[in-house]
Amino acid sequence: MKIHIFGASGSGVTTTGEALSKKLDIPYFDSDAYFWEKTETPFTIRRDPEERNSTIQLELKNQKNWILGGSIFEWGENIFPDFDLVIFLHIPPEIRMERLKKREFERYGNVIYTEPKRIKQFEDFISWASDYDDSKGIASRNLKAHEKWLTTLNFPILKISGDLTVSQRIGLILEKINL
Repeated sequence: MKIHIFGASGSGVTTTGEALSKKLDIPYFDSDAYFWEKTETPFTIRRDPEERNSTIQLELKNQKNWILGGSIFEWGENIFPDFDLVIFLHIPPEIRMERLKKREFERYGNVIYTEPKRIKQFEDFISWASDYDDSKGIASRNLKAHEKWLTTLNFPILKISGDLTVSQRIGLILEKINL
């Protein structure tokens, strides 16, 4: 089983992917681990796309079953094998943005409010993330782009909308894959 889960930042992709990974006992791969270089301040330096793509291709190729979380629609052609299921998560923007603000504070603490460089990074991230539903041009990874990408796929698709619990999302996924 090769499952891809994606949605806006803060929509529950990683949480759902990790929970599903435990439930099905198959590995979870987070696209952020391949997209970003490991740095002291995470998510600040993008990895070279060729290195990113070859690394994830190799790791997925060595697994019979896996779950891949994150937005990969702009990574290029023929990088990923066929998916058995693509899951799109969407939650109301006001809930998602509150989750993101809370998560950023939990990750980094007061520095996002006290250190000028970190304040700017936080504000830029929140502006970028809030553009997901509005699609005003800050982010190329937005709702319109994700919905358009879904129309190009020839794989089973499950759209999960709303502020559901992790258990509810897992239940819908298991129902879709007949488990």
